[in-house]
Amino acid sequence: MRALGLDLPGLSRKSIKRRENPPGEHGNARRRKFSDYALQLKEKQKLRFNYGLGERQFRRMVAEARRGQKAAGDQLLEFLERRLDNFVFRSGFAPTIPAARQLVNHGHILVNGKRVTIASFRVSEGDTVQPHNKSLKLDRITTSLLELSLNRPGWLSFDDETLTATMVSLPGPESVPLPIDISSVIEYYSKRL
Repeated sequence: MRALGLDLPGLSRKSIKRRENPPGEHGNARRRKFSDYALQLKEKQKLRFNYGLGERQFRRMVAEARRGQKAAGDQLLEFLERRLDNFVFRSGFAPTIPAARQLVNHGHILVNGKRVTIASFRVSEGDTVQPHNKSLKLDRITTSLLELSLNRPGWLSFDDETLTATMVSLPGPESVPLPIDISSVIEYYSKRL
């Protein structure tokens, strides 16, 4: 986060406010002007690190977004927000996306009443997501529900009594919790796909 110069809410609850300069011996030194390539790479890395994707997986997602009906950048952001691990995080069941991925992989999350263990599962409009009954006692879930990392977005409705989250509508590009120049990401991949 210090290398990129901003907080990534999906990656960690920590903040870079205490040490805002980049890591390393020369982190305090004046920064030179970045090239276009460096700016594009930085924007891509922000998305990759926040959502916890590898380069290959991210590249495939960009290629799929470019084939879609919508603008490639908007489609990419929608795909990232619809991932099950991100949906679990944005619902408040986990403090970060890596923690949400662990909950999903260990079988603690149900989608429409069925256990799903694939973090990249794409949640659809109208799907309900909730923890397994036995998993409701986990400290990680209970403390995360009490102390939300981020406010829940408008495309997600949450029922406090049954502890279920429902996707009301498809997420838009404005729902991404960090400042991003998506056109730079698409430009970066336009030369590489």
